Order: sequence, then structure tokens, then C-alpha cells
Amino acid sequence: MPKWLLPTLSEILALNDPAWMVQFELPSGRAAGAEPIGQPRSSRLAIQRVRAEREWSGAIAALNILLQNVVVTAEASDREPTSHGFVLSGPLPVISHPALVCNFSTWSLTANPLNVAAWLPLQLLPANETTTAIDVDETPSDTRPSEKPTTSALPLLPGDPLAAEQFCLVLTPQFSLVLVLGESLQGTPAFMFSFMPEVVEQAWNAIRPRILLMNADQIDQLDDLAKQFTPVAPDYTTVMQFSRLMLAHLPEPLEEWRSDKADSQPVAFRQEAVKHGQASFKRKDVIAHSLLDPSPYHAPFSSSDDPSSPDADDPTSPDIELLQALAHEIRTPLTTIRTLTRSLLKRTDLPPDALKRLSIIDRECSEQIDRFGLIFRAVELQTSPARHDKMSLTRTPLAQMFQQSIPRWQQQASQRQLTLAVVLPPKMPTVVSDPTMLDQALTSLIERFTRSLPGGSHIQVEVMLAGDQLKVQLQSEPDAAVASRHHHRPLLRSLGQLLMFQPETGSLSLNLAVTKSLFQALGGKLIVRDRPQQGEVMTVFLPLEMSSMDIMEI
Repeated sequence: MPKWLLPTLSEILALNDPAWMVQFELPSGRAAGAEPIGQPRSSRLAIQRVRAEREWSGAIAALNILLQNVVVTAEASDREPTSHGFVLSGPLPVISHPALVCNFSTWSLTANPLNVAAWLPLQLLPANETTTAIDVDETPSDTRPSEKPTTSALPLLPGDPLAAEQFCLVLTPQFSLVLVLGESLQGTPAFMFSFMPEVVEQAWNAIRPRILLMNADQIDQLDDLAKQFTPVAPDYTTVMQFSRLMLAHLPEPLEEWRSDKADSQPVAFRQEAVKHGQASFKRKDVIAHSLLDPSPYHAPFSSSDDPSSPDADDPTSPDIELLQALAHEIRTPLTTIRTLTRSLLKRTDLPPDALKRLSIIDRECSEQIDRFGLIFRAVELQTSPARHDKMSLTRTPLAQMFQQSIPRWQQQASQRQLTLAVVLPPKMPTVVSDPTMLDQALTSLIERFTRSLPGGSHIQVEVMLAGDQLKVQLQSEPDAAVASRHHHRPLLRSLGQLLMFQPETGSLSLNLAVTKSLFQALGGKLIVRDRPQQGEVMTVFLPLEMSSMDIMEI
């Protein structure tokens, strides 16, 4: 299928925020829509679709409340604008309350260009104009604007992929927002949103050429609205209120089903999570329950009682489902916190200490979002039959990567009362790997290494050449007094086939087998040796790029 020159809104949001890049993929690593082995074709995608649609419904309800607040705020001021904002949605309008329709300029993009009514602005039709006039007359004078905003439907070009998405772009004096119910970069159903002005502006720049192509006579009016309500960074309370309202207005969870191939009988999915979620919307309670007692989540998918079940050959399937739930519940609040934090960082009236703390919050949120992104990537590689074809390996200079990563690694160690030193060769070589994933994988490995050490220990990271490979070795030197009081290592509990859970800290990490598979997909190799008195020694070997080898030999 030929790719359109103009991006969809899903692509814009996913590419501009790493939080949306990691979406729920099929565990086999196949393209969305491919027939999973031993499973109904749409079972997993159907669950993701239901989840995304619930989030979209909650977001639209929250948006309507925010728009009501915009009207109330404007009425409290002395000025009376002709329009309180600009709302562009598709394929249907997202606001229908008369008090909002008559206060906002609302436009919709329809996927049916052959519909004659869609080509004509609704306010130009005689019958509709009469109806609108009656509605305005019946509207109380204290809520009626001085001039009727427009309400129009515009067609899209046939075959435009934007027609397959539900979206909404909102511009008001107080905030700008883009919402989209579409697909992730991996082709799985996803709901995404952003209050960032630059993302909203990119969304408008992707929609405007489409309108110009099919509705050139309307573009001047829309340009005037876009100039009148330019994207602005919201107050942090607006984003916080939106997130709270979105959670409060989520539709009641439906039972999510998964069919068995033998008898095609549906089985209830995550009933325990639904029960906890309906009680108070306290997501952390659901997460903690799943970690301490994962049986309610695993039971519906258990195949041990039926060896002939197709899931018997897929022991990681429950882990994939649990990871999907965990990542969604963790990523959503972290993304909201990071958005609020970055909005505050743009303010110039905050003291340096506050900005410093906000920067720490932003960094911590980004690290956790990246960590779960790495977990998902590693799981996808682990469960894919063609796991070595999943990454595009290229020449990766290491000098800049280590320069940026070493301070971050040392800070991670200092937070656990550890010290970390890195020994680098005089000239850093170039290896063959994936630059972004390699940085995240090494960071995750060092984090895993530091969590197993008592406070006061020293970590030595040594980077050296080893023939046609680069050797990165991690080893610890525990303090003698501290080591005498810590004869046992932290307890690690296996959480399914892929994860390890540390009850003392509540941390999740990939198990050793999955971590080794990750480095293998990156073109390298991870070797772990256990020293009885001094702990583990972790060594990563990475292949040198050929030109780099020649330089080293010279």
C-alpha cells in the first residue's frame, strides 16, 4: 500500500513523544492483523481496541467539561468574544451540547466525500440556519455570544488514512490539545493525546493541506481561527484536571474475552482488576495486587489443565498480558507528570531550587518510561520467531554515548549509596549495534547490577578492546564492614517467564535469559560469572566496526 505524504495524527503524536512510541504489540512480533499461531486472529487486538476506545470516551467527556470551564471563565471577564475557541474533529463532532456548540467554532472532517451535505457548511442550509437561530434565541442571554460561531462538515480525499482515525484538535485561549484514537507505530489500536503546543501545531499543519485540497474556499476562515487561537502551553492545573476527569469518566469496563480455539468459548479476563478498578480508580492498588498475587490475571489463560490448548506452547502469553496492563497503568500517570513538569520548566518566575527539583522529576519520569519501553522491546524480541531481524544494526560511535551516560550512571549509583567509576580506552572505537537501544540496555544492566549491591560498595566499569570486539565489564568491590553484615543477596522473585520482582524495593526487571537475548539482538553477547564472595561479574562483548578495527591496529 503506498504511503501518504502527509502523516496521520497518530504518527505525529507517537513520533513526538517517546511515551507513545512503545505500544502494545502482538507477542509474536508479527504485523498487526496477522494470524497468531494457535489463537483467534483478533483476540489480542480486540482487547487493545476496547481499552483504547474507553480512554477515548473518557477523554471526550473530560474535554467537554474543560470547554464548559472556558465559557464560564470568558463570561466572568469583561470582554465578550465572538467565539471562545476552535474545535476540529473527525469523522464526527465531539461536542453536542447547545451551550458549547454556540460558543465554539466547530468543524468536522468526514470520510464520505460523496455525501452532498458534507460538502456544504451546515450554517448555509436554510433549514439548519433557522434551527440555529431558534437555539440561540432560547439560549440564556448570559451564555450567548455576540455572534454565532460556525459549524461545518468538510470532506477528506478518498483513501486518506486520516479517515480511519477518530481525532479532535482544540484551540482555546487557555490551552491547546490534540486527541486521537488510531494506531501505534506497530499498527496496534492506541489512544494518544498531547497538550504540547508544538505537537498541536504539527497536527494542524498535517490537517491544513488536506482541507486546502478539498475545501479551498474554507481555508481562509480556518486560518483566521488558527491565528486567533494559536497553540499555547496550558497551566499545569488544566492538564491535571483533564487527567482526573478522564479517569473519572471512563466507561464501565466490559469483560474482555479471549476465545479458546478448541471450543471457541469466551473466558472472562482480568475480573479481579475490573473489580478493584471500579471501586476507586486507584490504579496503584491494581498494580500492587497483580504483583503480590498474579493468579487472578493468569488463571483465565492457564493451559496447564488442557495440554491440547494452543496456549500450552506459549508460556509467555500471560506475561505479555501482565506487561501490557502494567505498562499502561504506569506509563499514563508518568506521562501526565512529565507533561506538567515540562510545562512548569518553561516558566520564568520560578526560583532555581524549584527548577532543579522539576528537572529531577522530569528525568526520573523519562527514565522509567524508557525502562518500560526497553522491557517491551526485549519481550517482543524474546517472543518473536525471527528475533534477530527485529533490529537494524548500524555503526555506533561510543565516545558521545559514554560521555552522556556516565554522569547518569554515577547518579543512579549515588542514589543507592554506591560509587561508580568508568575506565575508558584512550580512543573510543565504533561498534555495530543500535545506538538508542544499546544506551538503554547498558543503563538497564547497570541499574540491575546496582540493585543487587549493599550500600557503600564500589562499582568498576571497564571498557577495553578484546580482539575484534569491545569488552564492557562490570564488577563490584564491596566495603569490608558492609559486606560482613550482608551475607545474603536481595531476594528476587520470578514473575512468570520474563520478569524478576524484588519485594524489598518493589522493582521490576527482565530476567537474565531475556537480558541476554536483548544483547544478542543488539549484535553483542552478555556473559555473567558468579563469584561466591564478591558477587557477579557481568561482561558485554560488542562487535567492532571494521574501519574502527583498522584504526586501532594502526
